[in-house]
Formats: sequence, structure tokens, C-alpha cells
Amino acid sequence: MIIKLFIAFLKIGAFSFGGGYGVLAFMQREIIESNHWLSLVDFTNIVAIAEMTPGPIAVNASTFVGYKMGGFAGSTLATLGVVLVPFTLSLIVSIYFNKFKHLKQVNWVLKGIRPAVLGLIAAACFNIGKISFVDIKSVIIGILVFIGVYRFKVHPILALAIAGLLGIVAYGIM
Repeated sequence: MIIKLFIAFLKIGAFSFGGGYGVLAFMQREIIESNHWLSLVDFTNIVAIAEMTPGPIAVNASTFVGYKMGGFAGSTLATLGVVLVPFTLSLIVSIYFNKFKHLKQVNWVLKGIRPAVLGLIAAACFNIGKISFVDIKSVIIGILVFIGVYRFKVHPILALAIAGLLGIVAYGIM
């Protein structure tokens, strides 16, 4: 199991461009659809926890999934797997980027990757939204958080805390 975790997260790290939210669609496919390790609800909960904890979402989520599936060794190898390729590529790019950043072909590649990353993020949002927006209360909380973060520049951690309090009020008290 831990070798399977390492390989799955190595693939996730190697083929997920765009960072945090861009990786979610590929993680979902690998964790839920290919390996059937988690349900969509469990995956969404892990993403929520990974978002609330310090550090990159892909690293946090890989650590949580790895631990759930393979204990300490699973979390260690899943985390190593998800960071190994990006770390290596970042190191190589940092060495050579300044040399080649002026080339129009490099700019073309980057112009093609940016909208693809947005598409990956949108797909992940749509999939998570399907199970997160279960009733009018959840839709209202989601809209309020979106407005708070987007329009009023509320810090995401504060927005999550406020959403948690709204959840207590909306689902616990009412």
C-alpha cells in the first residue's frame, strides 16, 4: 500500500501544474476514481482540513491521505512523492529560467499553461461544489465567504473561521 501511495503521489506531483488548487482535479481522479481510497465526501473533508493547516494544499492533502491509508510510513512516502518532482523541476528551472525567459517560445508555453491551470481549478471547484452546496444555507455561506475574500479582502483563515461559526449557527442552533 505505501509503495502504491508513493507512486500515486509521485504522479500527482509530476503532472499537476498550477500549484495548490490546480492539483485538486488530478488528486481527485487519482485518489477517488483510480484507486478508490476515499469517497468524494472524505476527499472534500481532507481538502478542507488541508486548506486550514499551514503549508501547500497538495503537501497537506498527500500527508493526510497517506496517513489515512498507510499510517506514518504512508504519510511520509505520499508527501515525499508529491514534492519530489516539483522540487527537482523547480531547482532546474531556477537555474535556467533567467537564461531563457526572454525567448518567445517560453512565453508562448506560459501563456498556454495559465488558462489550463484556471480550467483545472474550475473543474476542482465544480466537483467539490457539487457535494459542498447541499442546501440554501451552504450556498449562502459560500457566497458570503466569496464576497468577503474577493471584495473585502478578508484573510482566508479568518474567512474559514467565520464560515465555521456560521455553520454552527446555521446547522447547530437553527
